[in-house]
Amino acid sequence: MDKQQSQVDLANDMTLREALRHKDVVRNELIAGVTGFFAISYIIIVNPLILKDAGIPTDLSVFATIFSSVIGCLVMAFWANAPIILTPGMGVNAFFTYTIVVNMGLSWREALGIAAVASFVYMLIAFTKVLTILSEAIPESLKSGITAGIGLFLVEIGLEKAGLIVAGKTSSLVVLGDLTKPTPLLALFGLILSLILYIRKVKGNFFIAIIATSLVAFFFGIKDADTPSVDLARLGQYHEIVFKNDFSHWLSTPFILAAFSMTMILVFESMGLLQGLLPNQKKFKKTFEGSAVTTFLSGFLGTSPTVAAAESASGIETGGRTGIMALVAAVLFALSLVFVPLLAYVPSAAIAPVIIITGALMMAAIGNIKMADFSEWFPAFLIIVLIPFTNSISTGLAFGFVCYPIMKVALGKAKEMTWPVYLLGVLFLLDLVFSALL
Repeated sequence: MDKQQSQVDLANDMTLREALRHKDVVRNELIAGVTGFFAISYIIIVNPLILKDAGIPTDLSVFATIFSSVIGCLVMAFWANAPIILTPGMGVNAFFTYTIVVNMGLSWREALGIAAVASFVYMLIAFTKVLTILSEAIPESLKSGITAGIGLFLVEIGLEKAGLIVAGKTSSLVVLGDLTKPTPLLALFGLILSLILYIRKVKGNFFIAIIATSLVAFFFGIKDADTPSVDLARLGQYHEIVFKNDFSHWLSTPFILAAFSMTMILVFESMGLLQGLLPNQKKFKKTFEGSAVTTFLSGFLGTSPTVAAAESASGIETGGRTGIMALVAAVLFALSLVFVPLLAYVPSAAIAPVIIITGALMMAAIGNIKMADFSEWFPAFLIIVLIPFTNSISTGLAFGFVCYPIMKVALGKAKEMTWPVYLLGVLFLLDLVFSALL
């Protein structure tokens, strides 16, 4: 074991105060925080663009996205001491906008009310024994499937950001991107550089690759198209979306069904993400609790709920093991309030290679699944493929958790399973039914 890996392993069990006393650990965490931030920084741009379709003003939504991310990362740093970055989640923001507002015809204020109710239930689960019962009930094969599925999801995101895959125009879901365009070529350069630095175990490998690829992009004039302009003078109008949650129809059927589905997304997507991401599972409970509190607060700040960013894995892979990584990300999110236009100089093609490699590393969890037992492998397989194919972690989890007890019962192993496994299967089945009806 080399010296750097030894330091990373030791940091796993350090308190935040202990970690701050070790210069080598702090250096690793700083690099991890910067790497993780850049990997997820697109959320500052993308989340407001999605919430715009719900009727929330884009520039005010940028403020909400940044503020909720800062608070979430600070909670992860000081409460959970975990290398997790919390931001408004992709997937749940689409559910917020396109299911609740666009399809169901509710207002964005009612959607914020639904988010608050779902987040409150999330907190009740997080701070009670229900969390322990549910998390311990998840079979090991499904836990490994969740990790691998999130990894494949990251690979898909990375390939899309790199322009290496695009939506097919005929019968194909995706096709190879145009390799004559600057973005895919830049991403391939970044991918090769990242791989070389990673396998040679160069300190700060991913961070160096992001900076180097961004410099190449700068000299060749390669930029992303969508970078919102943020006028800090508009901060005075931010109150227009704060504490605007509408609970007036909380007893109506649409409100209840939407709140149930969002609760399932928040609780089990977070559970799956944290069990798949955290290097030290001893920190799971506090991390889950911190995530629940931040999610609850985010709705009152005027944005869709926060979740643990899957892109945190890029920082963790770089050596992030403590809350210092999250603290660094919090500082960078706060600075981005002023320097949002500068993010255009770190194009998606520079970030994509790191996301692709991180996803590939997470997919190694497939090796922990008992593939010789089809009743263990197939439910995990459903999770692995459906997370990226449906662009929804919660949907992938639902199919896997519904399938698992069905296959065990079919084999005559019904008595070998605990009641929480059946409960999870029923809850996820109800989630699929309600999601289809909404």
